[in-house]
Formats: sequence, C-alpha cells, structure tokens
Amino acid sequence: MTSEEFLTPLRRSRLYWHTALTLVVLVAVALLARRHWPVLESGAVRLADADRGWLLLAAAAALLTWPCSALAQQGAVPRRLPPGRLLAGQFAASAANQLLPAGLGAATVNLRFLIRHGIPLGDAATALAVKGTAGGIARVALIAVLFAASPGALHLPQIGGGFVAAVSAAAAVAILLLLGPLRQRCMRALAAVRVYVGAVHARPARASALWGGSLAFVVLHCAVLTAVTRAVSLPLAPARVALLYLAASGAAALLPTPGGLGSLDAALAFALTATGAPAAAAASAVLGYRMLTVWLPLLPGLTVLIVLVRRRVL
Repeated sequence: MTSEEFLTPLRRSRLYWHTALTLVVLVAVALLARRHWPVLESGAVRLADADRGWLLLAAAAALLTWPCSALAQQGAVPRRLPPGRLLAGQFAASAANQLLPAGLGAATVNLRFLIRHGIPLGDAATALAVKGTAGGIARVALIAVLFAASPGALHLPQIGGGFVAAVSAAAAVAILLLLGPLRQRCMRALAAVRVYVGAVHARPARASALWGGSLAFVVLHCAVLTAVTRAVSLPLAPARVALLYLAASGAAALLPTPGGLGSLDAALAFALTATGAPAAAAASAVLGYRMLTVWLPLLPGLTVLIVLVRRRVL
C-alpha cells in the first residue's frame, strides 16, 4: 500500500497548511530563542549542575512511557499483537512524530504497523482514534482529580460568560455546518465505531490495557517534568507541576508543530514562569524534560524505525 492511498487531495492540502504553519511557528521560536539566548544559556548551565539522582528518576519515568503507549495500543485492538514488535513500533513512532506536524508521524507509523499485522485499514484507523480518545479522556480525568485534590494549585484567568456563550454558539454552528451535508456518512461511521469500541470493551483485559496504559502514559510525563524541576531545585508541588504540564501540552496541541517543537517548549516555559519560577530555572526544567523525552531518544528511535521498515514490520 503506497502513501498515495493514504493521502487524499484534501489530506495533502491539510498537510501543506500544517507544514506552512509549522515553519511560521519554528521561525517565531527561533527569533524568541535568539532574543532570550542569555536565559537559555544560563538554563543549560544550571541543568548541567542538576541533581543526578532526580535526573535518573526522570529518565526512568521517560523510558516507561513507551511500554505504556504500547499497552494502550494493544488495548485498542481486539487482536493480539506481538509485544516486542509493538514496543519497538511505539518507540519508532515517537521518533517519527518529531519529523511531521500534527502527530502525522506517529499516526502513519502506527497505522502501517497495524496494517502489516493483518488489521484492515478501517479497523486500524478506528483503533488509532480509540487510543487517541482514551488519551484525551485520561488527561481530562487527571486534571479533574488534581483540581479536586489541590484546588489552589493552578489559577485560571477570569473568562466572562458572554465569551463562553459566544464560543459555544460558534462551535455549535460549525458542527452543524460540517455535519449537515455528511450526516448519513457520519452516522454510519459512528455506528461502526460503536461496534468496534463495544468489541474492545467486551474483553476486560483489552479495556484495562487501553485505559490503564493511556492514564499511565500521561502520569509518567508529568512525573518526568516533576523530577526535572526537583533536579534543578525548582520548588513546586507535584500537583502544580502536573497541572502546568497538562495545561501547556493542551495549549501546544493547538499549534501543529512536529512533536510540539517550539510550541510546547514556549508553553511550558511560560507556565512555569507564570507561577513565579525564575526564568533560568524554568528554562532548565524545559530543556531537561525535552532532552529526556525527545532529543536523547530521537536518534535511537529513528534507527529502530529504519530497521522496522527494512524488515517490513512497517
């Protein structure tokens, strides 16, 4: 199956727009980095002198994110997948996600993996959607729990009721306009998804893997950032760090840069400094988090990706 079978003209057009927006964001981030280079430099120096014990703990949490991602992917598929290849596929997908915008890299790798293992294209795409939805719900649930446990951990800006009503009305109109001409097709697709989700949740082991892996994946990323903040002597409560990470990653998702490059870094740095953290310490925490979750695994992940492609696993 060639890439042309996956990319319809509409999808290619979206890819071009995403790529253009990515370039704009990266240029803006490069300009900001040049403007604040002394802060970044002092942050790198501070990271070099960070506590090694906390950094090792952060690295261990980062390593566990890939087994959790593999567990969630297996939970979204009724058929049993080979565990070793599945784990390698998730590692390769995380590296590919740093090369293409809007999560296209990971989605493409995972889709190819599922198809190569005998899952029809429609079911494979549904499995990815189910996994993504479970991850989103896990994030919302974690935010709700953290807010309930620590109501003062994060201060939200005041938003007027008129603004909320206007946004809600605009969203409702957009949904009606988009779904109106495609209502029957959407209804058939939703019916197929309901059948698929029912088949997954009919097996308790699959449902547990899906939701447990999705939640553990998010918690571990929060743990990585928390451990790095402790390593650079940034005294923030774990609940606050977790909420800051969830808020920043949610905001960064609105800008489709590869792996959140630039957008997540800026959002995390802004969130940390907004709590009163020194700029150098915030830069150190962001650099440490990105180093452990992106830069250090990138070359090994790309190597695994090439090996899997050559062995026709992908």
